[in-house]
Amino acid sequence: MSSPSTQAGDVVAALGAHRLVPVVVVDGADEGARLADALVAGGLPVAEITLRTAGGIDAIRAVARTQTDVVVGAGTVTTVDQVDAVVDAGARYIVSPGLSAAVVRRAQEHGVPVLPGVATPSEIMAALDLGIDVVKLFPASVVGGPAAIKAFSAPFPGLRFVPTGGVSAANLGDYLRLAPVLAVGGSWMVEKSLVAQGDWAEITRRTADAVALAATA
Repeated sequence: MSSPSTQAGDVVAALGAHRLVPVVVVDGADEGARLADALVAGGLPVAEITLRTAGGIDAIRAVARTQTDVVVGAGTVTTVDQVDAVVDAGARYIVSPGLSAAVVRRAQEHGVPVLPGVATPSEIMAALDLGIDVVKLFPASVVGGPAAIKAFSAPFPGLRFVPTGGVSAANLGDYLRLAPVLAVGGSWMVEKSLVAQGDWAEITRRTADAVALAATA
């Protein structure tokens, strides 16, 4: 049996291999399962299901139990209680919009990789102190985009970034061509309006296009 640290490393490696992390807003088990199916059909078995709806945890649980090939994570995790809940639901990684030492430590206790949000050098240093080597740059477009990653990578060599916020098909390549970028987080292929309409075919089409773009970056 692999150790928790090995399992966490495998999850991070999977995110790096796919290079795209769809940031998903779904409400309930059915939407979560259908969304995951649409992503898989588009060639991207990865999903960060956010806790922005009451049914976010149910969606994570449904995907984790029925679609085991999907690397499902929990996003918008801001409290220790939420960490416990999403791990219990089967989340394989955790993403937070900011840096909370309590959230990071609880995720580490569970052996689940956590990507805290950072926007400043001080926050990066605090993340490093907690043993973090992959961070979410958020909101990426507001704090400087690719230029910010280039600037941060000089004093923090070895740190890897998952920029999220303002990433689109138009600028995807600008991020992925940067060596410190592990993957990018984005929602353009899984827009909330498409989920509301149940337009899973369009989500699949956009996902396939995004996968093709990432492959050329």
